[in-house]
Amino acid sequence: MRLVWQLVAVAAVAFLGGQGLAAAEDKPWLQLAVGVPTAVLAVLVYGWVVRRTEHRPSTEVALEGAPAATVRGTLIGAALFGAVMVNLFTSGYYEVDGLGSVTGAVGLFGFMAAAAVTEELMFRGVLFRITEERIGTWIALVLTGALFGLSHLLNPDANLWGATAIAIEAGGMLTAAYVATRKLWVPIGLHFGWNFAASGIFSTEVSGNDTPQGLLDSATSGPALLTGGDFGPEGSVYSVLFCVLTTIAFMWLAYRRGHVVPRRRRAERIDATAKLPR
Repeated sequence: MRLVWQLVAVAAVAFLGGQGLAAAEDKPWLQLAVGVPTAVLAVLVYGWVVRRTEHRPSTEVALEGAPAATVRGTLIGAALFGAVMVNLFTSGYYEVDGLGSVTGAVGLFGFMAAAAVTEELMFRGVLFRITEERIGTWIALVLTGALFGLSHLLNPDANLWGATAIAIEAGGMLTAAYVATRKLWVPIGLHFGWNFAASGIFSTEVSGNDTPQGLLDSATSGPALLTGGDFGPEGSVYSVLFCVLTTIAFMWLAYRRGHVVPRRRRAERIDATAKLPR
């Protein structure tokens, strides 16, 4: 039941924040004013519901070291997406015509902050963490990564390849970042840095979402395999390649730190389940 309560609690904040962001459409400063508090509230609610349902400190969202870890993750995420765009630019598939919308970037900052935090809390904080306890790191990574990719099929310009790419690149990389650190701050930063760079800076589509214009007035054209087509650069093979390499690096770090949980035998799972709080 703890999985259900935790998911419901965070999903409720995500829903309310989403409604507020939808109502603030075309009002960038209001989107910022709604999105950032939604992100903060989601973390507070997650910490509270974990403490209530698991009777332990919510160490994965502990505030000690959180700012530095979040900034570190944000810089990595932005740099990774920047590397994708450098490849598209030098190949002639991405063009910049000047400045786009500064206020648009402001609104996207709020929107992406809320999205990154709520999605990380639900997928890595709840679904992966609890699933990993029962079936180990690798199987939980694959299953929750696939679910994360499938959830993006609901987006307006989504397609099966785009969802598959998200499952491989984001589902793998963000989960690996959590496993390596056992905190949610680096994956939250990674998620936000990647999404904000894609939308708020480079003005590209994010997961087929009909993303509004950000800081740059730009255009992407060329083979969908390289550009991602209507889904955006997350559907590019460059994104898959760079994120898979980053996933490998995080999992190597996780192994060195002894953070990888092996698959439990059935008898061990039954014993562990019997000890869980009801």
